[in-house]
Amino acid sequence: MQHEPQPQPADELDARAVRTWSSLAVAALGRAREDIDAINVYPVADADTGTNLYLTAESADRALAEVLGTPPAGVSETTADASLAEAVRAYAHGALIGARGNSGTILAQLLRGVAEVLGDEPGGRGPGRLLAEALTRAAEEAYRAVAHPVEGTMLTVAAAAARAGEAAGAAAASAADVALAAYDGARAALADTPGQLPELGRAGVVDAGGCGLVAVLGALWQALSGRQPAPEAVRGRAVPVPQPPRPCDAEEGGGPAYEVIYLLEAAEPDVAELRERLDGLGDSLVVVGGDGLWNVHVHVDDPGAAVEAGVVAGRPYRIRITHFGDERRRARGERVQRAVVAVVPGEGLAGLCGEAGATTVLARPGETPDAAALVDAIRRAHAREVVLLPGGADQRAVAAAAAEQARADGVRVAVIPTRSAVQGLAALAVHDPEGSFDEDVVAMTAAAGATRYGELAVAERQSFTSAGICQAGDVLGLIDGDVAVIGSGLDETAQAVLERMLGSGGELVTLVLGPEVPDALAERLEAYVQHGHLAVDTVTYRGGRYCAPLLIGVE
Repeated sequence: MQHEPQPQPADELDARAVRTWSSLAVAALGRAREDIDAINVYPVADADTGTNLYLTAESADRALAEVLGTPPAGVSETTADASLAEAVRAYAHGALIGARGNSGTILAQLLRGVAEVLGDEPGGRGPGRLLAEALTRAAEEAYRAVAHPVEGTMLTVAAAAARAGEAAGAAAASAADVALAAYDGARAALADTPGQLPELGRAGVVDAGGCGLVAVLGALWQALSGRQPAPEAVRGRAVPVPQPPRPCDAEEGGGPAYEVIYLLEAAEPDVAELRERLDGLGDSLVVVGGDGLWNVHVHVDDPGAAVEAGVVAGRPYRIRITHFGDERRRARGERVQRAVVAVVPGEGLAGLCGEAGATTVLARPGETPDAAALVDAIRRAHAREVVLLPGGADQRAVAAAAAEQARADGVRVAVIPTRSAVQGLAALAVHDPEGSFDEDVVAMTAAAGATRYGELAVAERQSFTSAGICQAGDVLGLIDGDVAVIGSGLDETAQAVLERMLGSGGELVTLVLGPEVPDALAERLEAYVQHGHLAVDTVTYRGGRYCAPLLIGVE
């Protein structure tokens, strides 16, 4: 169980304050997520705003923890020195790459605006004035990111918080006083949202995204003052409102059928053209980011066209396509047609597969999830048809047992014979929830089977392997489950494994880095692929806690 840090009252804007703010924001959104989900009626009544904000804040917290050398969400001690600029930039970057949904994407841009101000030299400005300017920049950046801003939403709440913060900052208030003024201004603006947006007024609720922003601003005030906001203010109930409608009462609406989100590497002029193209395809368009990396969010009827527009502009990846009909059915407690359940050996991989729409089961080192855990995940997926990705050969028997039990419950289940997490990623990349079940299973099985897999591990003791005798501490390079290389360091062993794997050809290399492995290793492997195999693309992901030092896939 995670424990919240205990903030100490201090008028300091430093890396520790940002770390505390992040941890408290994750905790506040964790408490509020179900209540916020319940009042989510705009722009789409899909009951996920609280969850999207929470997952975005979690991603931001993980990125900040990596910079500060701390475990994510809940531990306040730091083991690495970092400046305020480094902390806020990492915080904003983590939100950008992990932003979920319309609300999460806007939160990422708000944090980017904060980072643009706090990441610069103070220039004689005190902490209170600096924070006030950061909140103003955040609101301005958020409005610019949304193609067609609507009042009565999270944007309105952000603007009100900025105005209140500016007023306090102009009076030479402390950073804690500015945070309190912004928090109070946000709560007052949130109370007015039902009168500004007809959908909210009809449902008798405040804006869900604005409610989440109030929780985040309350966490900021708590981090700077040491005082805790009232419980009702951080549970999605910042103001009294009529009883929110049950998800099944929310209007289906006549808007686009799909939500499309992806990260995009592209130049700014190309992104400007992308905005125009996507604006013609759908609505709820939000494009946030900068410096070559963007997070794109849009609601469309043709998700393929939205992704294709990203391909024209640059390199889209981490593509997530959600059918609103499935989300509404889940919110009403109805089964969706098809879902994917994946066993993954790392928290980062769990997040990655979750972004792709899969329900995940975390496999820790030395542990194999039992059939009961897989059956529980199948039930949580709440689908008539389930594709199960066991993740490793040692988990296939358990997956088969879970599938049999789920079939007895009336669920159609197919187990894809994956032997590595990278094969699961390859299968998930071709998953087509709109096609027939049999065709989907065949395509996913073929993609997994066409992916060679490698892994680096550290030998715990002397032993005999297929590549010879290894000593404790040696780095073992495995290819398709067998030890192929014994080395003394990660770099040379990784390159030797990759060289052998590419010897039989390939079009795409997937690298999944463990939690202790530096980005420099991936950069060197990418450079090796670029120089020696010009037609091969490379993608890199962070496997997170519990992941092996390195996983390699070659398709």
